[in-house]
Amino acid sequence: MILGVLGLLAVGLAVFQLNQSLVSAVHSPLQGKLVDILERRRLGERGPKVVAIGGGNGLSSLLRGMKRHTNNLTAIVTMADDGGSSGRLRRDLGIPPPGDLRHCITALADDESLLAQLFEYRFGVGKGLNGHNFGNLFIAAMSEITGKFERAVAESSRVLAVRGRILPSTLENVTLSAELAEMRNGTHHIQGESAIPEAGTPIERVYLHPETARGYSEAIRAVLEADVIVIGPGSLYTSIMPNLLVSDICQAIRASTALRIYVCNVATQPGETDGYDAGDHIRAIENHVGPRLADYIIANSNLAHPLPPGGRSQLVKPSYDADYADCIILRDVVSEESIWRHDPEKLARCIIQLYEEKRGDWS
Repeated sequence: MILGVLGLLAVGLAVFQLNQSLVSAVHSPLQGKLVDILERRRLGERGPKVVAIGGGNGLSSLLRGMKRHTNNLTAIVTMADDGGSSGRLRRDLGIPPPGDLRHCITALADDESLLAQLFEYRFGVGKGLNGHNFGNLFIAAMSEITGKFERAVAESSRVLAVRGRILPSTLENVTLSAELAEMRNGTHHIQGESAIPEAGTPIERVYLHPETARGYSEAIRAVLEADVIVIGPGSLYTSIMPNLLVSDICQAIRASTALRIYVCNVATQPGETDGYDAGDHIRAIENHVGPRLADYIIANSNLAHPLPPGGRSQLVKPSYDADYADCIILRDVVSEESIWRHDPEKLARCIIQLYEEKRGDWS
């Protein structure tokens, strides 16, 4: 009896240690019981192939929510950034801007812990270092070591155990320019992604130099193989448009059999979309790349929390032309903490629910 009791205790201890080992092996920022963690991972592995197109904080927010529902994620990011640390590295080293790619890497990191925080760390002092992000410098160094920028991004993603892939929309040296609605400083045109919102003048259209920039082959393949394509959220003219203006990417979106969704911004952006409602955002995209690029448009319906006074941004009103009535999805997708941004989980859940409802039409 003594030996039997000791044997049962040993088995119980072994099972407990095995449970702890499994929890450690599948450690996730989502807290919960082992069964819940394993179930989320299982669902993630068989989740839909989602391609998210954009840049900046909007795309990062979307990715943080989507990674809880699927591991089959691909982010396609603009390469037109020419400001801040990215712009300096682009000019000094001749590499594509790494900033938006860095945001996506940290957003898709398996555990956004100290290492992820390190990638986002910005130097505040130091000659030559001031203003640079550590992650940008890491990607730039990796690019020198590997000899290829796209490989540098892949290796940087591996360091942070990223769930999914981050791909540039093009590897060519593109410049974003804008045609303004009014004369400013004697010219109708302004060059440079970072200079466009600073002009403070209504935007007629934006365009790329060169206009014939080729899309990155892996990004095109991802779009064609996707189950869901999500365009946005993000700065309409300086984060979303530069991807869609790469003709190969836009043509691939139209040719894809995926469910195509455009996510309208929660708030207007000063210098870009002042006074825009949901319909204005849709029309701006159609004026650049033609009608019905997206099958559905998700717009925020919760206007109960107005933005703080004194700012130039306003909540985007969910108003639109009657022509769009069949494709507009109005949902509460706003963040309660940062009411000018999307809530990652609310938005991701809305996208997955829409996919579950509509996927029979696309199968």
